[in-house]
Amino acid sequence: MNPKKKYKVILADDHILLRDALVTLINSFDDLQVFGVADNGQELINQIQTGKLPDLVLLDLNMPILDGFETAQWLQANYPDIKVLVLTMYDSEIALIRLLQVGVKGFLKKDIHPAELRSALVSVAENGYYYAHNTTGKLASLFKKNHDNQRSIEKAILNPIEIEFLKLASTEMTYKEIADHLHITPRVIDSYRDGLFEKLDVKSRVGLAIYAVKNGIVTF
Repeated sequence: MNPKKKYKVILADDHILLRDALVTLINSFDDLQVFGVADNGQELINQIQTGKLPDLVLLDLNMPILDGFETAQWLQANYPDIKVLVLTMYDSEIALIRLLQVGVKGFLKKDIHPAELRSALVSVAENGYYYAHNTTGKLASLFKKNHDNQRSIEKAILNPIEIEFLKLASTEMTYKEIADHLHITPRVIDSYRDGLFEKLDVKSRVGLAIYAVKNGIVTF
């Protein structure tokens, strides 16, 4: 009788206590095995580049050096066969759509039951995706065809320049310094700012920063 296949998982999370608890939990499942751990996305990438290829990766969204979005984007571009499941505190529409755009196959909130974690990991490994009931409902509601939801989709889909501007606008850099950093004129920066004021329905730089934090664009 052949032994049951164990799916190899690499876990990336900078919180050591949570990561160690997840390692113990995942290794207690008879069809899953933690193949490696990483403190951040860059450390995970370094492991994969040495030939340590897992079946799937469980990523925290909020990590230093290289966060979950950036890591998932790299994996999609370089190792598209490695499936990615994200563990996050964020379930806003913009966070979900950004994760879909970078090839993430499923999302889990950090308050889930251990049994759901196992189901999600196995589902991603075997079927290619896992979306919790609340996530499915949120996405389905977002894509209903009416004017209000069309506006929601427009707000949720930000292009890379808008995302980079939001990140920089959430720092202490002046608009002039942001312009210099992006190698564009202050007038162009003003147009990005004013466009996001209208698109996101905020009225100040503080409003932009709050939006970025609430939607996981800026993490601490």
